[in-house]
Amino acid sequence: MKAIVVAGGDAVPEDAAQLSGADLLIAADSGARWLDASGAVPDLVIGDLDSVDPALLDRLAAAGVTIERHPVEKDASDLELAVAHAVAAGADDVVLLGALGGRRFDHELANLLLLAGRDWLGKSLRIVRGGTTVRAVNGGETIELSGAEGDLVTLLPVDGDALGVETRGLRFPLDGEPLQRGRSRGLSNLVEHPPASVSLERGTLLVIETRKEPGI
Repeated sequence: MKAIVVAGGDAVPEDAAQLSGADLLIAADSGARWLDASGAVPDLVIGDLDSVDPALLDRLAAAGVTIERHPVEKDASDLELAVAHAVAAGADDVVLLGALGGRRFDHELANLLLLAGRDWLGKSLRIVRGGTTVRAVNGGETIELSGAEGDLVTLLPVDGDALGVETRGLRFPLDGEPLQRGRSRGLSNLVEHPPASVSLERGTLLVIETRKEPGI
């Protein structure tokens, strides 16, 4: 089951292509504005709803959209609430749009770290913005990268050092080596022989794929 969750960051027009084929469409608070501008109607709007025009909420509610309001003072972000709802509803493929950019860098960073949440281990959870895709890979897992030849790949440890990192198809290979948290060794690798892959024995990596710009 595929769920699309839209947050209130800086989604771009090409992200609208991700909406195709979604079984569940959730707006996290002001993500409802971007969906409305894109001509899409969510199944659910969730959050403290302090950043959504009340007239838009009224219009969505009249159209049969479920509105789930939470207190402003809460222990989870609107995006985390939305992801938890998607997973509880049975989604095993969750795409996050509007999770990067915007004026709140703290929210952007929290959204990236959300990918490594233990509550969604075993699920496919990724942030997409234009030509950038971010996923987490955990110890004992292998993920196949979606990038074509020349695309950038960055590997960043987020849960202590990442141990036993092994890559296939990248220009600068890792063969069971560690990547230290707080160091930049995993920055700006390149896909050389697609499909490339990344695995590790222990720890957690954020895997950031950036599509090569045309003509470069």
